[in-house]
Amino acid sequence: MANPRVPYRFSDDRPPLVPHGRGRIMVHLVVNVENWVFDHPMPRTIITPPHGKHTVPDVPNFGWVDYGMRAGLPRLMRAIADRGLPASTSFNASVIDAYPRAAQAMLEAGWEFIGHGLHQKAIDQEPSEGQLIDATLDKIAAFTGRRPRGWLGPGLRETADTPELLRAARVDYVCDWCMDDLPDWLSTRNGPLMAMPYNLELNDSIIYAIEKHSSPEFLLRLEATLELFEQESRHRPRVLALGLHPHLMGVPHRFGYFEQMLDRLMDTDGVGFFTGSEIADWYAAQSPASQGAIV
Repeated sequence: MANPRVPYRFSDDRPPLVPHGRGRIMVHLVVNVENWVFDHPMPRTIITPPHGKHTVPDVPNFGWVDYGMRAGLPRLMRAIADRGLPASTSFNASVIDAYPRAAQAMLEAGWEFIGHGLHQKAIDQEPSEGQLIDATLDKIAAFTGRRPRGWLGPGLRETADTPELLRAARVDYVCDWCMDDLPDWLSTRNGPLMAMPYNLELNDSIIYAIEKHSSPEFLLRLEATLELFEQESRHRPRVLALGLHPHLMGVPHRFGYFEQMLDRLMDTDGVGFFTGSEIADWYAAQSPASQGAIV
C-alpha cells in the first residue's frame, strides 16, 4: 500500500455517515500550548541567527513564543470563552510547571487536553519514545484528573513505532496523519488507532511561520474552505480543524482576523464546534474499527 497503515480509497467512496446533531461541518479548535525550553535551541525561529551561528540562550526567539504564553493565549481564550465555544489544547505536559497560570486557566475553561510531548521537541529525538508518551499522559492525567484520549506529536513527527506505542498507552486518536476531511482507522500491532483530521493548510504555523503570509491569509483560506465544505457537507459530513498557536494567532495584528473567523463560522448554517473526543465518539459509533489487532 502507498500508506502502510490505511488502505487507499477515494474519500467519496466511504460508507454514508449521519451528521452529528450539532452540525454537519465539525469545527475543531486546536490551540497548541507549548514549552520551548530556554536553555535549548529553539524549535523554530522568527529571527535568523546572525552570521548563521545559533546561540543558546536564544533570547529573541524564546521571547517570541513567551509573548504568546503571556499575552496571546489570554486573548485566544477570551475570544473562545466569550462565544461559549469548546476547544482542545495540544499540550506540552511541562507547561503545568513552566506556565501554571495557563494550565489552570485551560483546565477551568473545560478545554480537552491532547498529549503533545513533555516539551516542544520532536519525538524522534527522544531516547525512549514509549517512556516519553507515558510520562506525558501520566502528568496530564494527574493534573486534570483525566487521561488524554488524543495525541498530536510535536512538529507532527513520529517514528515507525509511534502508533503502536500510542495505542499501547490507551490513546484513542492521533492528529499527526493529515490525510482526509474525516477520521479513519490506522492499523497497528496493538489494535486500531483513529486518525483525526488536522488540516495542515489551516494552521497558523504553516501560514505565518513557514509560508510567511500576510495577516488576513488564514481568514481568506477559511472562507474558501467553508464555501466548499458547505456544498460537500450536504452529502457527507466534514471535519474542519484549525491549528492555532498563541504566539502566532494571538498577536495584535492577527487577533482581529481570528475573531472574524470565529464569527463567520458561528454565522454559517450547519457548523458546530466540537472537541477531539466528541468527533472521535461520533465517528466510532458509526464506523467502528475491527476488534482484532492488525499486524
